[in-house]
Amino acid sequence: MLRFTKRADYGLMAIHYIAIHEDRGSVSAKRIADEFGIPPELLAKILQRLARERLIVSYNGPKGGYALARRPAEISVGQVVRALEGPINIVECMESDSDCPQMARCNLRRPVQKIQVAISQMLD
Repeated sequence: MLRFTKRADYGLMAIHYIAIHEDRGSVSAKRIADEFGIPPELLAKILQRLARERLIVSYNGPKGGYALARRPAEISVGQVVRALEGPINIVECMESDSDCPQMARCNLRRPVQKIQVAISQMLD
């Protein structure tokens, strides 16, 4: 079953919260953590990663916090998930470094690949 990790869940929650509050300026990590009950240390790592991937920007200082790096419509669920988790693969053998012993004779690879492409397109 395809499931997002807590890290992806929290990242999506944070991005959405920043988007709906962007008219008030930057949003502090503490405010997001308090709003959703996210452990502050984990949220800090998530926000740093999203900033490194240029989905959000970080502002320092007393009125610092986080804001979106672009318009909300230009940030997809897929981008956030990939920024936090890496490539979206529904099965292990779709990973580029997979060492599946069934690779040469697997009859599911092509159908699974189509499903994976469809899921990625939906998330983007």
